[in-house]
Amino acid sequence: MITAARAALAAADPALAVADAATPPFAWRLRPKGFSGLVKLVVEQQISVASAAATWKRFEDGLGEVTPQAVLAHDVDALKAFGFSAPKARYAHAIAEAHIGGQVNLEALGDLDDEAAIAALVSLKGIGRWTAETYLLMNESRIDVFPGGDVALQEALRIADGAAIRPTEKELYARAEAWRPYRGVATHLLWAYYVGLKAGEIPLPVHTAAPS
Repeated sequence: MITAARAALAAADPALAVADAATPPFAWRLRPKGFSGLVKLVVEQQISVASAAATWKRFEDGLGEVTPQAVLAHDVDALKAFGFSAPKARYAHAIAEAHIGGQVNLEALGDLDDEAAIAALVSLKGIGRWTAETYLLMNESRIDVFPGGDVALQEALRIADGAAIRPTEKELYARAEAWRPYRGVATHLLWAYYVGLKAGEIPLPVHTAAPS
């Protein structure tokens, strides 16, 4: 599916053709779904990969199993002792309460279409649109979800375009309409392209500034 989708995307947008030609085959970034998957995504936000991994390990070891009930058995201070910031500890509690209370059944998001699932997720305290879209893309493997607010995507497209300025979030969402029904594949393609550029494994297009 990814190969055919990449071909369709390359035909739909010259910048994606540039990214597709330069980027080796990649696997879908698949992560566990449900309560623990969403909380882990919250934990990982705005900290380094190493810090997130260390925090998550302490959290898993401390709880034994990451469930809504186990989270609510620990107060905010206890969660902070695992390495959570105070806001993230409160968000974990709020997500657990919403799941147990039936406000959002994280195990049943697959029954909702993309926009309804995004709306359900952003109703949770601490979950913005980027987090909701990224969760649906990476944890539920939805192929047409697109986190247009992602800076790496904006920068990857700027480089592929040979442009001086990144597209705005609004501009990127508008442009991605032409990539349906494979916007999720486009996301993975641009992420892989950006990682390759940063690592020096993919050469910059001619007359394009290096990724920031």
